[in-house]
Amino acid sequence: MEIRPRASSVLCGLVQEASAAMASEEDCSGTAENGFMLPEVKFTKLFINGSFVDAVSGKTFETIDPRTGDVIAEIASGDKEDVDLAVAAARDAFDEGKWPRLPGYQRGRIMMKFADLIEQHVEELAVLECIDSGKPLLVSKLVDFPSVISMFRYYAGAADKIHGETLKLAQELQGYTLKEPIGVVGLIIPWNYPMLMFALKVAPALAAGCTMIVKPAEQTPLTALYCAHLAKQAGIPDGVLNVVTGFGRTVGAAISSHMDVDKVSFTGSTETGRVVMEAAARSNLKSVSLELGGKSPLLIFDDADIDMAVELARQAVFFNQARMGEICVAGSRVFVQEGIYDEFVKKIALSSKEWVVGDPFDPRVNQGPQVDKRQFDKILSYIDHGKREGATLLTGGKPCGEKGYYIEPTIFTDVKDDMLIAKDEIFGPVMSLMKFSTVEEAIQRANYTKYGLAAGIVTKDLNIANRVSRSIRAGIIWVNCYFAFDNDCPFGGYKMSGFGRDSGLHALEKYLKVKSVVTPIYGSPWL
Repeated sequence: MEIRPRASSVLCGLVQEASAAMASEEDCSGTAENGFMLPEVKFTKLFINGSFVDAVSGKTFETIDPRTGDVIAEIASGDKEDVDLAVAAARDAFDEGKWPRLPGYQRGRIMMKFADLIEQHVEELAVLECIDSGKPLLVSKLVDFPSVISMFRYYAGAADKIHGETLKLAQELQGYTLKEPIGVVGLIIPWNYPMLMFALKVAPALAAGCTMIVKPAEQTPLTALYCAHLAKQAGIPDGVLNVVTGFGRTVGAAISSHMDVDKVSFTGSTETGRVVMEAAARSNLKSVSLELGGKSPLLIFDDADIDMAVELARQAVFFNQARMGEICVAGSRVFVQEGIYDEFVKKIALSSKEWVVGDPFDPRVNQGPQVDKRQFDKILSYIDHGKREGATLLTGGKPCGEKGYYIEPTIFTDVKDDMLIAKDEIFGPVMSLMKFSTVEEAIQRANYTKYGLAAGIVTKDLNIANRVSRSIRAGIIWVNCYFAFDNDCPFGGYKMSGFGRDSGLHALEKYLKVKSVVTPIYGSPWL
């Protein structure tokens, strides 16, 4: 049976709409402002119990513009004492406040207003995200923020649909279950998708009736602080949503080990995920959910539409809706069946040369800079390592521009499965291109990784699609598409990519506890 390939999805369609507005010539200047008036940074302090406050220590840290390396603003640097204050506010709001006790319908109405306010301020928020993270402005406005807004509305609609169940007990007993909010939650979000990750965690936690402490990445704190301001305007009670900016070793560690935090949801590296789990275990055995690293395979079979496959492969590694390769599900291991391998190599090389690298305010640009110098240097070190290991550099491999953290799209061929560039999550614009012969080989090599976050399959054969999608150990499989995310589609990992699911009603369950209630019944004509 043949399946007709379809390269698009809701997300891929928006991606192509954004790409249609971009020119094809390469631009690595990374310097133009393109006529945009940069906004004033209005919110730089911690947001605790409904107010913006300085850190107890009075310390600040710099948030950097990755386009230039210049300082954008000084941000309050939280520490354990600030986390204690935020947790105390969240605990009081949960134990004594009205948010968990509101009917779900009323929580949903407030969340709808929050979404409306984000939509009203999307221009300013998108520019802040652009200068803080290097995300292309056009992509942010066409892809990220519509997804953020719709996600808050999705969970607003779910807030009054949290149901227990009636139990059929075997004795003269009546039983039912309640689903109750888990309590105070710590939400630790990464820098590659600042607003999307904020929405992925905050929206279901609010819908469930939880209170929370959000720790944005120290590289990208601006939009989370702005949203805290909007949350208050929307009517979310004081203490329900707190934002503590700072570093993982201070703020993140304090949240993970706090005895009065009931759950931690973390997205980031596998190494840091281990630390979060250990801290949770050593403290109060709080519930933990982790969305961690990936080294996702993209399998392209001989019968694939080769032009579509080239475009999917390019998008899967280089576009990532944010910046070059900085996404946990990047399809950085591209396996191409031997019958079309040589043609694919020629076409992907030409395609990568059309990829525009430059200032994220420029509408021609496909991809902006890496988030900071540390990530920039890490990616370049992996590229050097690939050369030393014997992989062949097909395209790219060098920094781009005189300032800022720009790197050319980089493709390696002759990559072996045990090379570092094929095993480690690089989190950058580096594709490892490999050849395979049989379906069995493709499955075996796709699973030869400690990660299991995502995978892509490109084929017209339904039998191959079904067999391979069931054989790969990963949390989401995309067939003839990539980055096909949706509010209703659960997302999360196998193996060392973590556990727990974001998106969909599965994500709501992370922030709920199940309680059983049993009472005796007497003289009932039935059980």
